Amino acid sequence: MTRLPAKLAAHPSVQAVLARRKASPPAVIDAAWLRELCLAAGADDAAVVSLDHADLAGEREHVLTALPGTRALVSMVFRMNRDNCRSPARSVANQEFHQTDEHANHAARSVTQALQDAGHRALNPSVGFPQEMDRYPGRIWVVAHKTVAVAAGLGVMGLHRNVIHPKFGSFVLLATVLVDAEVSEYGQALDYNPCIDCKLCVAACPIGAIRKDGGFDALGCATHNYREFMSGFTDWVQTVADSADAADYRARVTDSESASMWQSLASPPGYKSGYCLAVCPAGEDVLGPYLDDRKSFMDTVLRPLQEKTETLYVLPGSPAQEYAQRRFPHKPTKEVSGGWQPPAKKP
Repeated sequence: MTRLPAKLAAHPSVQAVLARRKASPPAVIDAAWLRELCLAAGADDAAVVSLDHADLAGEREHVLTALPGTRALVSMVFRMNRDNCRSPARSVANQEFHQTDEHANHAARSVTQALQDAGHRALNPSVGFPQEMDRYPGRIWVVAHKTVAVAAGLGVMGLHRNVIHPKFGSFVLLATVLVDAEVSEYGQALDYNPCIDCKLCVAACPIGAIRKDGGFDALGCATHNYREFMSGFTDWVQTVADSADAADYRARVTDSESASMWQSLASPPGYKSGYCLAVCPAGEDVLGPYLDDRKSFMDTVLRPLQEKTETLYVLPGSPAQEYAQRRFPHKPTKEVSGGWQPPAKKP
């Protein structure tokens, strides 16, 4: 440190800081202490991964932009209530997602504050929405929580593109804390895949985004599931702008759709599906009922979601539209732009 001017060096705050520096924070954080800190904050599981991990090569630049000097990433798992997530009533399922999301953000903030108090620089990016919308439609997330969790050994990415935790299964949300220090022990990748290859996520997806061969239609998923987020909201606004009058608008948008959009504007926005997660039986805490009686599991968990009458939002001529109309003829489809394309210019 450079020599301080006499007046600045004599300031009480400066003297207090210099005195504290005599007891500098440990260069390496104790892994057991850090894990207990995460669990005490409300996480259900936690592990740490070095930023130098090979699987995080694509995250490194973004992480260092968010917190220069980051050395390790703390991944935390928060379990959700399964029957809430499985409910065909979207208000019930969405409430579970959002409440767990809020809990995870609070816990990550608490861990960040404790690391800061211990003398480290730390940062907790948002668990979910909203994120960096100034970058939209590019990468809007600060850190890819799923990628970090898998690298830390907290689960494996499933066919449905959700992380499957070995105990809690797919019923989890994730948080990440960046810290500018090494940790004494890092998590190890799982030596098996918790997925039992049941393909129920394939059967449950109403627009065929999940494929048996491992393929995934991200655009189809986003167009339907995020109808009241981001691009779907843009599409709705364009519909309002294009409507000649109230009668024209109501011919384009049902009262139910308008009410649902209002609900998402008045409170956290609602996911339209999430069925892939709801039906997943993987995970030691989840698997029992499926093993005991698979037919009953199908009848009580899968079929109510398949049989529900609901509007499916699809891009015109897309594979999602063809699949939905063929596989779920009782679910009406609605063609939307998804907000992915600029509106056509008027002649």
